[in-house]
Amino acid sequence: MIDDIYTIDLLIQKILTDDKQYDLSKIITAYEFADKAHMGQTRSSGEPYIVHPLAVGYILLELGMDTDTICAAMLHDVVEDTPVTLDEVRKRFGQDVAMLVDGVTKLNKVPMFNKEEQQAENVRKMMLAMSQDIRVIIIKLCDRLHNMRTLSFRPGHKQRNTALETMHIYAPIAHRLGIRAVKDELEDLAFHYLDPYAYSEIEHIIDIKKGEREEFISTIKERIANRLRIEEFESPPYIEGRVKSIYAIYKKIFINNKTIDEVYDKYAVRIIVTTVGECYNVLGIMHDMFRPLPNRFKDYISTPKPNMYQSLHTTVLGRERIPFEVQIRSWDMHYTAEYGIAAHWKYKEGIQGKDKMEQRLAWVRQVIEAQQTSDDVEEIVRIIKNDIALEDIVVMTPKGDSITLPTDSTPIDFAYKIHSQIGHNTVGAKVDGKMVPLDYKLQTGQIVEILTSKEDKAPNRDWINIVKTNEAKSKMRSWFKKERREENIITGKAELEKEFKRFRIDVPEEHLPEFLSDDLKKHNCSTIEDFYASVGYGGITLSKIMTRLRDSYIKKYGDEAEKIESTNIIKPKHDVNRKSGIVLDNIDDVLVKFSQCCNPLPGDEIVGFITRGHGISVHTQNCTNYKSAMAKGNNLERWVGVEWTNNVRASMRTGIKVIANDRVGLMYDISAILADAKIPINHSSSRILKSGNAIFEASINISGKEQLNNLFERLKKVKDVISVDKAGL
Repeated sequence: MIDDIYTIDLLIQKILTDDKQYDLSKIITAYEFADKAHMGQTRSSGEPYIVHPLAVGYILLELGMDTDTICAAMLHDVVEDTPVTLDEVRKRFGQDVAMLVDGVTKLNKVPMFNKEEQQAENVRKMMLAMSQDIRVIIIKLCDRLHNMRTLSFRPGHKQRNTALETMHIYAPIAHRLGIRAVKDELEDLAFHYLDPYAYSEIEHIIDIKKGEREEFISTIKERIANRLRIEEFESPPYIEGRVKSIYAIYKKIFINNKTIDEVYDKYAVRIIVTTVGECYNVLGIMHDMFRPLPNRFKDYISTPKPNMYQSLHTTVLGRERIPFEVQIRSWDMHYTAEYGIAAHWKYKEGIQGKDKMEQRLAWVRQVIEAQQTSDDVEEIVRIIKNDIALEDIVVMTPKGDSITLPTDSTPIDFAYKIHSQIGHNTVGAKVDGKMVPLDYKLQTGQIVEILTSKEDKAPNRDWINIVKTNEAKSKMRSWFKKERREENIITGKAELEKEFKRFRIDVPEEHLPEFLSDDLKKHNCSTIEDFYASVGYGGITLSKIMTRLRDSYIKKYGDEAEKIESTNIIKPKHDVNRKSGIVLDNIDDVLVKFSQCCNPLPGDEIVGFITRGHGISVHTQNCTNYKSAMAKGNNLERWVGVEWTNNVRASMRTGIKVIANDRVGLMYDISAILADAKIPINHSSSRILKSGNAIFEASINISGKEQLNNLFERLKKVKDVISVDKAGL
């Protein structure tokens, strides 16, 4: 269906052939209403806009969603893109449909400072609506899926931005909801736009081995079927071959540094039976027929994944000496594995009772609760990336209860997962009976015991920087917010004054509420004291807003700000080659920023340029902009000699550019060297040049020129690398 044109007739045919009961007249009325509202509008592909709502409705039908969800799919863009109001939708189609439409409608009219904040607010609204009715996010996932299927008609930069958002937000949500088919397709489509060359390489490998794979799986299925016929089952087992998604293979090959032959589960057979007992019986038969590989058995029936996925996984070796994975599950487990939370609507037996639905939605509420203690609108996006996208570990309490946490979680995360008060009162921890530090990284299978104080204690502020889960951070922030308001106000005010001094901002105290009015409104602060308190307990991160506040200060106070700046800034030196100058790690009285055109690092010969209202901009003496200014005689009086001190400790951002002959695994080899050197990557990209060579560019954090030179020497030794250079950010 991906390349087909969706029509109302196709939708009606799907409804009539489905086993579910639908209110067809209501769905047709919603279609006609949307078709009229979108009349004259087209998509980037040139198709009538109504094709998109029809496509979303069709995908939702495939998931088995109900009548109101299909109607909301038809109408999901009318409030956002046409003159139709939400009240009109409510009057025509009822409160439920209107609520669903409102949940997926973006906040286009909300004033935001940048696109990232706009995106974060839209996600926040979507998550809040999702906590009230899970159908909101299911509509949004299907909406995003069709947009990804037709992304080729969008401009290149929008393709990449949409693909990144899909990979970081929507695919992880689909995974946590257990909707495997949607999650796999979203990841594959996003991967196609984020790294088209690696995508093509894997697609090529898969195509080459397609015939081999199909023949192998067919042979294995026949052997298993013949063996299971002689066993007694409630119903005959269903056996199917499973194809691993392109992105899943990519993660195995490139991220885990494996060859295609080392990906043991690229060949997979799934066996579906009726009962849990039959699952374990089939497991025994498989281990009798084939040789099981050690450490490759996973029991997700006794310990389900956080998205409620249940199955037995074992990797075995056939007569051909080719390893393959066997997945064994019941039909109930299969419905949940394929459709996740949507199985609640598609199959009556998919999710039984309110308790399991509540269990599935618990993580949604945890995400919302965690971000409510932060006044940073972008926090929710980071929470989704950290708490949803990461792989999980499972640790045990001394009583044998299993606790699921993100990878790299600490005993403090474990304590807060059990109960807020246990977290607050934590004084130590034991893992497998041995004392460990509180920043110890827990691993699957360990038994964790928390030692607590008998008296009520306060959490340690430093723990916020140690813990992994946003749930733990949220509970600590809530405690400090509630119990230490006066202390928070004093701390926050001191931090703001320090940052104002560093950024040369001088606003009279009585004018502060007016100067910060937009930020007060944005962070839900009624008074300036609320703002101070939020800074004090960590709800507002000043480093994220100071540059914007500085720009606002310059615009608002104009000449007065320039005058204040000129009385405090270091005066220029006429001899730019002098070795005396600014001490860069002791600059309480002047703002210094490092130019992105040349990215100076400790060890480089540098020179400073006095900007208007922004302190000193530091360049390398080899910078083309500096050389051009010297050659043309531009603003010579504003260039000042500067130098590094001998105790620069800060990690600084710079760019690198690697050009190499293209090959499979090249990007992994480069990334592995950066990881081995413990050099953080802020962002990276790769592409193919017209010459056919590959280019890898990255923004990294580095301590100085010496470390950068050492990195360059290691990168030059990578197979097929042609050149390694510094690059602009």
